[in-house]
Amino acid sequence: MGYLNAVLSASGINGDGSPVSGGGLSANGKFSYGYASSPGKRSSMEDFYEARIDGVDGEIVGLFGVFDGHGGARAAEYVKQNLFSNLIRHPKFISDTKSAIVDAYSHTDSEFLKSENNQSRDTGSTASTAILVGNRLLVANVGDSRAVICRAGKAVAVSRDHKPDQTDERQRIEDAGGFVMWAGTWRVGGVLAVSRAFGDKLLKQYVVADPEIQEEVVDGSLEFLILASDGLWDVVSNEEAVTMVKAIDDPEEAAKRLMQEAYQRGSADNITCVVVRFLTCQNNTSSEQE
Repeated sequence: MGYLNAVLSASGINGDGSPVSGGGLSANGKFSYGYASSPGKRSSMEDFYEARIDGVDGEIVGLFGVFDGHGGARAAEYVKQNLFSNLIRHPKFISDTKSAIVDAYSHTDSEFLKSENNQSRDTGSTASTAILVGNRLLVANVGDSRAVICRAGKAVAVSRDHKPDQTDERQRIEDAGGFVMWAGTWRVGGVLAVSRAFGDKLLKQYVVADPEIQEEVVDGSLEFLILASDGLWDVVSNEEAVTMVKAIDDPEEAAKRLMQEAYQRGSADNITCVVVRFLTCQNNTSSEQE
């Protein structure tokens, strides 16, 4: 019972199908976080999330992610359970965090594909992740979940949605021998509406799990980060999301507000939001040395 509830909670659903939310504060007081997740109008839940604080080589590290499954929940659940563990075990996690992220994404994808050998139905997952190490924020993205920051009061997208009709993504797919066609929306092989993902073994040649990574400095102008599945972004713009979060200090309440707004606007998808609020700008007057 306890294990089942833990799994259900991690996927953003309580045993009774109601939304879940939660949050926390780092021990050094430099950031707080909150999350909210709901099946929305769908009967099944394929969104998973991770929001945790860990210690690596004496550093306090924040690990945040949103994983939106397609074709079932197996890939998203696997990535939630394994990606960050693989990352923080990487020997270069502190010294070369970007290459560690690339390796962890690749390793997690290949290990998941191996575990899928006996499965008849293909499944895949997006991943939008944010890693906080010291005064560095590293955002890595595969698929169409999205990361947006508020810097100096303005909304800035720090990830790019991976869609098959983007010029460079279409070129990469066609160079690998694949094709992109319109089937209600642009799809790889007429099947998949994202051009990068974990899993999707039948399309793996074209649908890669190579993350695009953007690094930001955590300073006085960086106010907060929003990670969310496309259940939010389908109906709420980056600017609207930032405006909503700006007015709410508690990141859990902010994440819940985003989730509820997406639902009220008619989002047809699962909805998962993670908000990380950086407290350095509030602590500048009594700033401690790094």
